[in-house]
Amino acid sequence: MTDIRSLYLDELTEYVKSLGEPAFRAKQIFEWLHKKYVEGADDMTNISKALREKIKDDVVTLQEETRLTSKEDGTIKFLFRLNDGQMIETVFMRYHHGNSLCISSQAGCRMGCDFCASGIGGLIRNLTASEMLEQVYASMRLTGERISNIVVMGTGEALDNYDNFIRFLDLITDEKGYNLSERSITVSSCGLVPMIRKLADADRTLTLALSLHASTDETRKKIMPIAKSYSLAETLDACKYYFDKTGRRVTFEYALIHGVNDNKDEAERLSKLLHGMNCHVNLIPVNPVAEKGYERGSRDDIDAFKKILEKNQINVTIRRGMGRDIDAACGQLRRRYSY
Repeated sequence: MTDIRSLYLDELTEYVKSLGEPAFRAKQIFEWLHKKYVEGADDMTNISKALREKIKDDVVTLQEETRLTSKEDGTIKFLFRLNDGQMIETVFMRYHHGNSLCISSQAGCRMGCDFCASGIGGLIRNLTASEMLEQVYASMRLTGERISNIVVMGTGEALDNYDNFIRFLDLITDEKGYNLSERSITVSSCGLVPMIRKLADADRTLTLALSLHASTDETRKKIMPIAKSYSLAETLDACKYYFDKTGRRVTFEYALIHGVNDNKDEAERLSKLLHGMNCHVNLIPVNPVAEKGYERGSRDDIDAFKKILEKNQINVTIRRGMGRDIDAACGQLRRRYSY
């Protein structure tokens, strides 16, 4: 099988020619896949039935297993089944500035962050570019609404699936296809330092969100195995390098875990750590994960942490909780169906 939704236009042209078809058919197929985001070949009405038959098995699509819709804010969590039976989560969020979609980049995750449900069970496999794209396209087909922002913050570490992620970026931003601005895309990383530097050198303009979650190496090592490979100093140096190369302000994600990293001393140390950096801190009241036993602090504790950062001139916000009533924490819905 050739996964034609993952092909660049020049590769798709060679594929079409290999079928004995004229080269111009590639552009038609490309537009059907990425501009009209059809589910399958049968929907490509301006190409012959014979050609549709030739390519129909080469069009990767996702099947909706189930969905949960928040009664609080309309957020939708989709559970999609891949062709091999694996399942992934995708979250559709409506904001006043447009619709955002949080997509997964892997089935499972090998990073093993202690507060995250996504990594329980480890990494199963990387997603292809088409499987990342199809989360966007399938969500639009199912909601009838356009996506204006993408955050690659679902299950998996995108920079651990670098080549497929870059191919996804190239295709979703292609002016002959969906043509989304790269500035409307954010990728989250737990801190794969060499890959952050590689992404910086790739001359991209997307936003980097670094999962920080601690102000000391000691605390970070307790909750994030990646901290045993790369120190905070190395990680922050890579983030500064990313800003210097791209001009894009780095966001630091900080999950507040009660009794672990949410005290006033931690806030003061975090302020000193980030002093002088062009950055933004996004405080995330942790989603409780039954297997881990972690809890979020009170609203007063969260506000106190935020005020310390603000006092020290750190740009900070508290993440708005979207879909809190529908298992919005990454990995929870998938686990319910997989085990």
